[in-house]
Amino acid sequence: MTLKERVKKALSFESPDKVPYQIGFTRPAAAKMAEHFGTKDFKEFIGNHIASFSPALPGERQEAAPDTYRDEFGVLWNRTIDKDIGTPEPFLTGPTLSGYRFPDPYEPSRFAGIEEFLERNEDRFVIANLGFSLFERAWTMRGMANLLMDMVERPEFVEEFLERIVEWNLVIIERALEFPIDGMRFGDDWGQQRGLIMGPVHWRRFLKPRLARMYGKVTAAGKKVIIHSCGDVDDLFDELIEIGLDCFNPFQPEVMDVYGLKEEYHGRLAFWGGISTQRLLPYGTAEEVRKETQRMLDAGRGGGLIVAPAHSIPGDCRLENMLAMLEVLRTQTE
Repeated sequence: MTLKERVKKALSFESPDKVPYQIGFTRPAAAKMAEHFGTKDFKEFIGNHIASFSPALPGERQEAAPDTYRDEFGVLWNRTIDKDIGTPEPFLTGPTLSGYRFPDPYEPSRFAGIEEFLERNEDRFVIANLGFSLFERAWTMRGMANLLMDMVERPEFVEEFLERIVEWNLVIIERALEFPIDGMRFGDDWGQQRGLIMGPVHWRRFLKPRLARMYGKVTAAGKKVIIHSCGDVDDLFDELIEIGLDCFNPFQPEVMDVYGLKEEYHGRLAFWGGISTQRLLPYGTAEEVRKETQRMLDAGRGGGLIVAPAHSIPGDCRLENMLAMLEVLRTQTE
């Protein structure tokens, strides 16, 4: 089987010859691996099954100061501490979009080089990645506390704000679907360690109907819908399935019973993740990592699972643990 075929089997709840896997790294973790392998190109050795691209403008991140950049929506990101994502500095000081102009979703350069990317990754499962796709896009522009208060005090503004974001997203989705991709992954963290950030009532009012529109575009094109939402959000799984979700990521064992949920939702919802990045990889032993990675692989034998760390591996994870996980994933037998 090709890497792509394994992922398709897994997402269809069929048994692949080997369980597909995907490993992502933060910059500090990648630096450890690069030093170990003696090359920054060590990722070719990993054997990842998924290739993703983001339809962002080339050079859209403009440096505003050392370790600080401004994205195309106007948000400043401070990377002095977190070198991978950074801390956003929202700019909408009031509940209004008056005078604000969204970036051009039709800009041709967003998909520059996509043909070459698809050709290089023809044996992998290719997804278009739309990060900060709704709630996250709104709060990074308005501020988390402000947006949550707006949901209570100024719901009409929130409706207008999210609708503008969705309209922008739908153009990007339609353009991405013009290419022979296999699916789309939406990034939109709704959870914290316990429950939803905005609560179920506001999630259902403000987010669910708009998610349904975005997911529906992808489903109608015969492609797979994947969501990345950190935190304790498993109470939403049935509703997400209802609006077209195929695969949930990151599947965090710290906040979910990953083995119980894998069994409960088999045939209805696939999962991507499962290996702890908060506990096991930074604090476990290499042998514990090997055992848990093998246990995850065993859970994925019948399909429905892409084994992966629950998030991009953070810098506090020990090199020997990353290598132990990789060893088990790469040497699995049929």
